[in-house]
Amino acid sequence: VNLIQTGELTIGSLTMFVIFSMFVGGTFAGFADMFSQLQKTLGATQSVREIMRGAGEDVDLAAVNVAPEFKLKGSVRLDQLVFSYPGRKDVPVLKGLSLTADSGQQIAIVGPSGAGKTTIAGLLLRFYEPDSGSILFDNRDVKSFPITQLRKQMAFVPQEVMLFGGTIRDNIAYGNPAAEMDQIIAAAKKANAHEFIDRFPEGYQTIVGERGIKLSGGQRQRVAIARAVLTDPAILILDEATSSLDSNSEQLVQEALENLMKGRTSFVIAHRLSTIRNADKIVVIDKGTVLESGSHAQLMSENGLYRKLNEMQFDFGLMNSPHVNSQNEEY
Repeated sequence: VNLIQTGELTIGSLTMFVIFSMFVGGTFAGFADMFSQLQKTLGATQSVREIMRGAGEDVDLAAVNVAPEFKLKGSVRLDQLVFSYPGRKDVPVLKGLSLTADSGQQIAIVGPSGAGKTTIAGLLLRFYEPDSGSILFDNRDVKSFPITQLRKQMAFVPQEVMLFGGTIRDNIAYGNPAAEMDQIIAAAKKANAHEFIDRFPEGYQTIVGERGIKLSGGQRQRVAIARAVLTDPAILILDEATSSLDSNSEQLVQEALENLMKGRTSFVIAHRLSTIRNADKIVVIDKGTVLESGSHAQLMSENGLYRKLNEMQFDFGLMNSPHVNSQNEEY
C-alpha cells in the first residue's frame, strides 16, 4: 500500500505480481501432486513386476468338471501356518496360525486391521503358498488337489466385487456358463436380486457397464452372491462382504448371505461383529496368531480382545448401524 501511495508501484503492476505468484504457487503445488502420483505408480509397478516374476499357474481354461476323487465334503484345517508376502519376506503376516472347520460349519474370522484375516482367504484359494505349515481339505493336503478342481468347489465374495461389462445374466452365470435361465433366476431369488433385476426394462439382459458401474453397491453385491449360489460351492469365503453398504442394502445382502451359507462350510471375515454373532465358531486373530476362539457367548464371557472389540463398536454405534459410505444406495 505504501509503495502504491508513493507512486513506486502501480495497481496494474501489483495485480500482475499477484497473478504471477498464483501461477508459481500452482506450479509448485502441481509438482507436489505429480511427485505423489509418481510414488504411487512406482509402488504399483513394483507389485506388477513381482507378479510377472512369479511362477505362473498351470491352469486349463476349458470347462471344469469336478472328478469324484477330488470332490470336497467341506472340512478344513490350517496347521501352524507361517506366511510372509513375496516382496516382504522379512515381515511375517501369519506366525504359526492354526484353525479348523468341520463340514458345514460357519467360521467367523475377526481381528484388528492388519491381523492377517484376508491373507487366510488368499491361502485357502491358493493365491499364495505358505512358507511352512499345512492346509488340509478333508484331511488331504491342499497340494494334492489340482488348483482348478479346488477352486471349482469354492466361492469368494469380497467387499469390492468384480463385475464385467456384459449383462446381468452373463455376470451371474460367470462361474457356470452352461446354466439354464431358470437356474439363473432361482440363484438371483436366493440372493435377493431378482426383484431389482426384474424392474429393469431389459431384465437379465441389462448391461451393467464396466465393473458394474450402472448398479449400486448393494445391487453389485447381490449379483455376486447370485453368482456364488449358482456355482453351488462346498466352501464359501466372505471377505467384509457387507462393510460398505447402507442399512437397507446391508439387510438384503445379509439375508442373501445367510441363504448362501446354509449347509456349506463358510469362512466369514467380518468388520461388523453384529453380523457374525450366530457363527458356529468365532476365531479372533491378532498379529498373525489365534488369540481366542469360541461362540459369541463364550468369548463375551471372557475379558479378551473379542469382548473389547465388541465394546468399542458399541461405543461408536457400529453394532446396530453399518459402517457405510456417505453415498445413498438404490436398492
